[in-house]
Amino acid sequence: MAKKKIVHILHSIGGVDVYLRLVLENMNTDSFENIVIHGTKDTEKPFFDKSGNKVKEYKVSIFRDISILNDIKSIFQTYKILKKEKPNLIHSHSAKGGILGRITGRLLGIKVIYTPHAFSYLSTQNSLKKSLFLNIEKFLANGNSLLLATSASEKKRAIEAVGYKPKNAIVFNNCIEPITKIQPLTIIKTWPEDYICTVGRPSYQKNIEQMIRVLHEVKKEAKIHLIIMGVGPVSGQLESVKNLIQELDMTNDVTLLNWTERTDVFNIINQSKFYISTSRYEGMPYSIIESLALSKACVVTNCDGNKDLIIDNYNGFVVENEDVKGFKTKILKLLIDKELLDKLSKNAFNSYSENYNIKKNIYELESIYLE
Repeated sequence: MAKKKIVHILHSIGGVDVYLRLVLENMNTDSFENIVIHGTKDTEKPFFDKSGNKVKEYKVSIFRDISILNDIKSIFQTYKILKKEKPNLIHSHSAKGGILGRITGRLLGIKVIYTPHAFSYLSTQNSLKKSLFLNIEKFLANGNSLLLATSASEKKRAIEAVGYKPKNAIVFNNCIEPITKIQPLTIIKTWPEDYICTVGRPSYQKNIEQMIRVLHEVKKEAKIHLIIMGVGPVSGQLESVKNLIQELDMTNDVTLLNWTERTDVFNIINQSKFYISTSRYEGMPYSIIESLALSKACVVTNCDGNKDLIIDNYNGFVVENEDVKGFKTKILKLLIDKELLDKLSKNAFNSYSENYNIKKNIYELESIYLE
């Protein structure tokens, strides 16, 4: 049987990059041939398949920000590549990849699977931008594309808010490989032994300011340090976060870490007491899946993705988005009650093992591709 050729289109950063690499490194190379089209300035790391071979890749003008010139240029570049490669299927990822894949797929008559990794219209407070992004999603919905959500709540949003027909929306949960070994840190440790942590760039999405305010309230009753991993080039609210830390006199209570090796992230999560997330929205966050795989309870906001992963009072706590008092109460509960923390931590690993192991779940995605 001939291999099915799949072209992946994306701006390869953050969780989207992690998703694709995990898929490529676990897919059956006897049945599938994968090709990657990504941005000229996103990742420099090559992609590899399950056999350890480099995956063919093309670089086009895909950038995070809107640019009419670059966006039109990327459509022509992608069209030319697809016409040459003649794939059986396009899997387009996130907003830019989603637009590119669905437009070129329609032009060439190629079926498209689209994974939003959290819809772009959720990323802005600006009502005009929100309306524009949502209307673009609505215009491109259905047609020749199938919505492949990363969580049940993302699928629900696709149907209820974006307008996907239920028959055109399915789920393949984000999942990761088991974390069997913790590597030594590649960075110098500068923080106390007792800490809680999070992964996420200072941005509207991650709402780190809320996290700082929560910790400020916790600090009134218990001493605990916070490590924030993921401060990088796409950190639009970094100055706001730094200013708030200074304003609340919390310089010694918070460590801001730049983007670092994924092995360092695992090490830091593994040594933490538990994990927290104050995100306003998600698709299905890898950092929480990684925390579950490392037997860490999580205290998270009640948003898409988070609420799929965390079952309240089973493997952590789910708190309403702006509820500072609720966050404080749950964090203090885990800091004080070791027996409860141990129980939730054990359940955290069970959640991962039963639901989010890509070694077990990759067959689901392969079946979707074959259909």
